Amino acid sequence: MQVLSVASEVFPLIKTGGLADVTGALPGALGGLGVAVRTMLPGYPSVMARLPKRPKKIADYSDLFGGKARLLAAELDGLDLLILDAPHLFDRPGGAYGDPGGGDWPDNWKRFAAFSRAAADVALGAIPGWLPDIVHAHDWQAAMTLAYLRYDERPAPPSVMTVHNLAFQGQFAASIFGELGLPSAAMALDGVEYFGGVGFLKAGLQAASAITTVSPTYAREIRSPSFGMGLDGLIGLRANSLHGILNGIDTGQWNPETDPHLAARYTAKTLKARAANRQALEQRFSLDADGSPLLCVVSRLTWQKGMDILVSQLDRMVGLGVRIAVLGSGDQALEGAFLAAAARHRGRVVTVIGYDEGLSHLLQGGTDAILIPSRFEPCGLTQLYGLRYGCVPVVARTGGLADTVIDANHAAVSAGVATGIQFEPDSGEALVEAIERLTRLFIDRDIWSGMQKRGMRADISWEASAKEYVSLFRSLAVQQRTGKA
Repeated sequence: MQVLSVASEVFPLIKTGGLADVTGALPGALGGLGVAVRTMLPGYPSVMARLPKRPKKIADYSDLFGGKARLLAAELDGLDLLILDAPHLFDRPGGAYGDPGGGDWPDNWKRFAAFSRAAADVALGAIPGWLPDIVHAHDWQAAMTLAYLRYDERPAPPSVMTVHNLAFQGQFAASIFGELGLPSAAMALDGVEYFGGVGFLKAGLQAASAITTVSPTYAREIRSPSFGMGLDGLIGLRANSLHGILNGIDTGQWNPETDPHLAARYTAKTLKARAANRQALEQRFSLDADGSPLLCVVSRLTWQKGMDILVSQLDRMVGLGVRIAVLGSGDQALEGAFLAAAARHRGRVVTVIGYDEGLSHLLQGGTDAILIPSRFEPCGLTQLYGLRYGCVPVVARTGGLADTVIDANHAAVSAGVATGIQFEPDSGEALVEAIERLTRLFIDRDIWSGMQKRGMRADISWEASAKEYVSLFRSLAVQQRTGKA
């Protein structure tokens, strides 16, 4: 089976968040199950720099949304890639979506409409001798691929729209519609129109053969007004086509037994070796080496991630005897609040603004627990890394966090199945109560090490999830062949 995966970021070529980890790891997992994935992504400078000197050119555009472009093919890091080289859209400083100052590029609608148009062309036969059986679009940046397929007169393959985070929807003014190259009929309620403008994600959800989210609980949550972000009505109408499939992680990339970023490598049988990683963190950040619980935060510093709740309770948490290491960036006010907390509590709190891949691994390998107080979390990956590394997750009871962490309540502890601590989201009191529970559990080394070892043994690879994707892909292909799509 041939699958065209369309994504705006893919690890290790370009990454701003968990989307890249998923799109980078899933092709390998599917490959072992008889599914060949070609991944299409934009030609950002970091991507173009990795290509061979003479990449294979497979298509040309004399004018793709205002400039010349070409489609290139390459194999990098085990990925079969299609790169849209459109310098007028993607050869610029800054990040994938924003300028060096952190603001969104004002022509993002044009950048990702062009990307989606080219992906739809590939799905319809732009590459001689190759047609995908399935088109798999990820998030709003790729969603218009499915709209272009829907409004093309040529037969199109079945499609899957995966929502990694419904909060990011790609909403733009109605004035852009005339430049999208879609028929006038598409600017309708059952097309791309969304609250009087154009909704990229909404268009993909409307056009997809099937919709997936990255956890079963999130698939249920987004059908409600509280989590639906204005799209709950449409998602409710498409409930029969909605599937919640948990993300996995790349267990080769995230493996404490072989991780080069750790001061000491270890397994579930050699947990004592983790102490060297803790010591490395204590020395690096001048933390008090008093044996108290050392917690970490590896996150975007945003409202969604509950970081305002966390920073408001840091003083109380330090008063409970814990130490906290924060790695992240985001809202400037929150960055400042975390830096101020570190200044108030030298030796107990450290804040590193930015993202450091190596440090994120060391934090998972050297701290006792990872805090994830998200208000909503489609799946989450950091708690999976925590499980893998014996870094006990302390998570809000929402989305994929609820699906992947077994709360250490009395029954679960007695039964020997607990892997972490859950608490109600949106509540500072509940967070502090969770930290109080953590300090009590931490004292009992048998209970704590048992939680660590169970987490490390949990199946959080892509194997089971990849099988669910294959089953969905095959069912869509059968429906297409039998005319039941």
